[in-house]
Amino acid sequence: MEALTSVLKSHPGPSVLVFSLLFRVAHKLLQRLPVPKVVQQDAFRSWKWQNLSVSMVHSLLTGTWALTCVLIWPETLSNIHKYHNPLSYLLICVSTGYFVQDAGDIILTGHGRGSWEFLLHHAMVIWCFLYALYTQLYIAGALIALFVEVNSVTLHLRLMLKLAGAQSSSMYHVNKFVNLFTYVTFRLSTQFYLTWYIFDNYSWLDHGGYFLVTMMVMNIMIVIYFYRLLRADFFPRNKIYMGQNGTHNNNSKKFLSD
Repeated sequence: MEALTSVLKSHPGPSVLVFSLLFRVAHKLLQRLPVPKVVQQDAFRSWKWQNLSVSMVHSLLTGTWALTCVLIWPETLSNIHKYHNPLSYLLICVSTGYFVQDAGDIILTGHGRGSWEFLLHHAMVIWCFLYALYTQLYIAGALIALFVEVNSVTLHLRLMLKLAGAQSSSMYHVNKFVNLFTYVTFRLSTQFYLTWYIFDNYSWLDHGGYFLVTMMVMNIMIVIYFYRLLRADFFPRNKIYMGQNGTHNNNSKKFLSD
């Protein structure tokens, strides 16, 4: 592990590209799995299903990985600025590779305009993670940020069920409550903790202003999405058609739609 970490730290950029290619390989392999007929019949739904499948793999892997690291090394939570170990550094390399791959998939398949908020989010994450990898600072902060991937599992499942037209299924009904719980516990709480940490230690943090602005932009995005999530799943209204994120909305190009 030490030898691998040494290579990663010496060449963080190329290492990220390698992991990006590995996620692309996973994308190709996942295409062999069976897909609901309603998804196969629509080009956009088919692409979105494939895209979400890779995202699900990333969320299951990195969410579990991040929680495990914190349980084994609790110092991660208190020393966000400087603490890291070989496994946490590897995790950030792997996750950055995913975000690069996903951004490329969105752009190269022609969905960039309709998914610009995804690209904005990915650009902020990639920049923050690359900064951490090159400076070896904020690795712990990046790891804590990946707690949100626990919630991403239920979010991805929600969208896949919508793409498959299974909104009335018992699985969707159960998942919407689990999704609400994980959203508050792992997404909102994580964002609040990281924002508080930056505010509380702003005077001495390296490039604290940039990270604070980045966190505030992400905070606005997730609060708006939380509102729309609540409205869609617990206070539904009649919709016209499926949106880009697998939800019903009059504007299918909105990331922050229901």
